[in-house]
Amino acid sequence: MEPKAVIALMILVAVVIIAVMVAFFRARRSRRLQERFGPEYDRTVHYRGNASRAEADLLNRERRVQSFSIKALTPAAREQFAEEWAATQRRFVDDPALAVTEADALVNRVMVARGYPMTDFEQRAADVSVAYPDVVQNYRSARAIAVRHARGEAGTEDLRQAMVYYRSLLIELLDVPKSFAA
Repeated sequence: MEPKAVIALMILVAVVIIAVMVAFFRARRSRRLQERFGPEYDRTVHYRGNASRAEADLLNRERRVQSFSIKALTPAAREQFAEEWAATQRRFVDDPALAVTEADALVNRVMVARGYPMTDFEQRAADVSVAYPDVVQNYRSARAIAVRHARGEAGTEDLRQAMVYYRSLLIELLDVPKSFAA
C-alpha cells in the first residue's frame, strides 16, 4: 500500500474515532441532563425546539446557579418560615386570594434567604429548576394560577391547588423534615 493511502486511511480512522467519541460524550451528557432535570428536560426541549438548544440552556442554568452563594437556612429561619407558612395556610379558609398572594411572597423571601437572586419569574423558575427539577413545574403552575386569579379567571379550587403547589416548593426550599410535609 502506498504511503499516501496509508496516511489517508489513518486520517479517516482518526476522524471516525473522533466522531464516535463525540457522539458518545454527547449521548452521555444528554442522559445525565435527562436524569438530573427529569420532566424539566422534556419541557425545555419542547420550549427550545430541539435537544441541542435545550441542553445548552440547561447547562447554562447549571453554570449560572453555581455562581450563586446558595446556603442552607439556619434552624431559626427555617422555623420562622414554617410558622409563616402555617399562618398562610390557616388564612386560606377566610381569604384564599390573600393566602395565595402571601404564599407567593413567602416563596420569594425564602429564595432570597437561600441566596437566589430575584430576577423575573421565568429566570427564578429556571434557577430553581437546577436544584429542584421535580417541583419547578409546581412553581410555574402556582404562579400561573395566581396570575389568572388576578385577572378574575381562577376560582377557589384553583387557589387551593396553587397553595398545594407552593407548599411542595417550600418543603424543598426549607429542607424541612418530612413531618412538615405530612
